[in-house]
Amino acid sequence: MPARAHRLDLVPPYLFAEIARIKAEAVASGADVIDLGIGDPDLPTPHPVIDALGRAAQNPETHRYDETPRGWRRFLDAAASWYQREFGVAVDPAAELVQLIGSKEGLAHLCWAYVDPSDYVIVPNPGYTVYKVNGLFAGGQVYETPLKEGNGFLPRLDEIPSDVAKRAKLFFVCYPHNPTGAVATPEFYRDLVEFCRTYDILLVNDMAYATVTYDGFRNPTVLQVSGAKEVSLEFHSLSKMFNMTGWRLGFAVGNPDAVQNLAALKSNLDSKQFPAVAEAGAVALEAVDNSSTLALYQRRRDLLCDGLRSIGWNVPKPKATFYIWTRVPRGDMSSAEFCAELLRRANVVAIPGSGYGSEGEGYLRMSLTLKGDREGERFAEVVRRIAASGLIPDLVR
Repeated sequence: MPARAHRLDLVPPYLFAEIARIKAEAVASGADVIDLGIGDPDLPTPHPVIDALGRAAQNPETHRYDETPRGWRRFLDAAASWYQREFGVAVDPAAELVQLIGSKEGLAHLCWAYVDPSDYVIVPNPGYTVYKVNGLFAGGQVYETPLKEGNGFLPRLDEIPSDVAKRAKLFFVCYPHNPTGAVATPEFYRDLVEFCRTYDILLVNDMAYATVTYDGFRNPTVLQVSGAKEVSLEFHSLSKMFNMTGWRLGFAVGNPDAVQNLAALKSNLDSKQFPAVAEAGAVALEAVDNSSTLALYQRRRDLLCDGLRSIGWNVPKPKATFYIWTRVPRGDMSSAEFCAELLRRANVVAIPGSGYGSEGEGYLRMSLTLKGDREGERFAEVVRRIAASGLIPDLVR
């Protein structure tokens, strides 16, 4: 067999092998493991979307290639209308939108559309690893901007070296943020747009959790900033907003040149999503109310955060996403060590913050999505187990 491409050596090692091993042993022994690791909506896709897929699949027109330049037109029209309703910004579906096979695909391929050797890609630390890995795959160099709790997990633009900024092609941000659950402010977006305009960088905002919010909070977007379309491209996904992770459908919206460049690359890599899926996605964007899912996430958030606070672990409540990001409650364990002990003693899976970058050390992430939970009862059980585990210092006797 020939040797594999060297680019695969750039993929970081799997950091959670020990946790995976302990989990497998626990499950094999018959233990009731509560897995708060994966961020995958556990509730089914809303019925109107499923019904729309069935109708569209009966239409022979959806059985052929989608030969449109940027995606199924009804889906793009629905995305443009949804964006204006949700954020108050008008976009042109013919020039400022491109359909994606899930936002992960689009984020990865954007690097291939823009990054040459010696170019920089600016990525968050901690952050979703797709930005960094694909910047490296494309031959670029990566500058990781640290996200600190004291700055609301927003990057400090004034700390980015000017020589990096001058060589940067892409600046990735993600708000609401995975893994921290942090949200951006309009003021931050204004500063970021100006920074990217100054250095001729494409600002890339990953908004996979755009409408996954609580307590009446509504997210701002980059494109609400005057002139942002000159330098920005936003990525949206139906996965988290409408419980559609397996459907693989999303879109990018913003700068027309960036949309065209991404579409040009994609035309040589894929043949778009099954048009019946795009038809169903249009129905989701046009008419589906997924507030019942968000209400359940909020109930779970409150049960978990309030419960852990009551036993001495000061866990903050996020305004958005379905992640709890919190400091490890002990100074004598790394994030990986604490998560391993949490699994051993309480049969609860959490993700060490170090898996999202060096700045994640000292934190862990727990997801509010959990298959089999109905009204938050499994999250109340998590609190009971952690209280009994002896892992919270105030409860150690």
